[in-house]
Amino acid sequence: MSKVEEFGELRPLLFSIAYRILGSVGEAEDAVQETWLRFDGSATRPTSTKAFLSATVTRISIDVLRSARVKREMYVGPWFPEPLLTDPYDDPARSAELADSVSMAALLLLERLSPLERSVFVLREVFAFGFDEISAAVGRSEAACRQLLVRARRHMQAGPPRFEADRRERRELATRFFDALKNGDVDGLQNLLSADVRLMGDGGGKAPQLARAVIGAENVARLLAAVYPLMPRIDVTFEPHEINGQPGAVFHDRDGKVLQTLALDILDGQIQTIRSVINPDKLGHLGPVADAWAIDRKVKQTRRQMR
Repeated sequence: MSKVEEFGELRPLLFSIAYRILGSVGEAEDAVQETWLRFDGSATRPTSTKAFLSATVTRISIDVLRSARVKREMYVGPWFPEPLLTDPYDDPARSAELADSVSMAALLLLERLSPLERSVFVLREVFAFGFDEISAAVGRSEAACRQLLVRARRHMQAGPPRFEADRRERRELATRFFDALKNGDVDGLQNLLSADVRLMGDGGGKAPQLARAVIGAENVARLLAAVYPLMPRIDVTFEPHEINGQPGAVFHDRDGKVLQTLALDILDGQIQTIRSVINPDKLGHLGPVADAWAIDRKVKQTRRQMR
C-alpha cells in the first residue's frame, strides 16, 4: 500500500484526534496536513503507520493548542469550539460515545485541562490507545501519563452528565423545538426547555451576539420567539443538522451563505443549553459566510415595521 493510501485510510482518525484536542476545524485540518508532510518526507516507513501518524498529529496539536490558549484568554465573549457537522454511526453504542466526546459541552470541559492532560484523556478515553502509545505520542513516561489521566478524569467528572443516548428521541425533540421556534410559539418553546436552560452565543466581537447568557425557560423562550420568526421575512432559512453529535441547525441567508449554527444539549427529555455560533471566523469550513451585521439590521428594521 502506498503512503497516500495508508494516510487516506487513517485521515479520519487523525482529524478526530486533532479536533478533540484543538476544538477548531481549521486548526485540526492544518495539523493533519502537517502530519502528512512529515510522513511523506520521512525516508523510512514506520513499523506502525497508525502509531506514527497518531503520535505526530498529537504532538503537532499540543504545540498549536499551547499558542491558541493565549488567544482564547483574550477572546471577546464566550468561546465555543468551531461547530462540526457529524453524521450518525451504524453502531448506536459507539455513536453515543463519540457524540459525548465531541459535544460542545465536552470540548468546553476539555478546555479546563492542560494540553498534555487533554491529549492523554482524548487518546485514552475516546480512542482507547494503550499507555505505551500515549507515552510515545506525548513524550512522557507511562507512569506520568497515568497521572495525567487521573487529573484529567477528575476535571471531566466534575462537569455535566452525559446526554440522551437515544438519537431518535433527541431528533424528535429537536424537530418540535425548531417548529415552535419558526412559529414563535412561546408556550411550545417553554415546554421543551429545562427550568434553568441557558442560551449563549459566540460572536467573538465580529458579529452580533448576546451581551450575556440568557437563563431560564421563560426568558429564553420569549427571546427566541421575538427574533427567529422574523427570519423567514428576510429570507433566512435553516436546515436541521447534527452538530458536534447533538441536534442542531445551520442557518443560511437568501444567497445560501452560512449565518450561524444552533446546537442543543438535551437531557431528561428537555433542552438544557442552546449554543449559537455566529463568529464568521468559525463558520468558513461550512461554506461562504453571510454578513451577520446586515442580517441584524434587517431583523431590527422588520421588527420596527411590524409595530
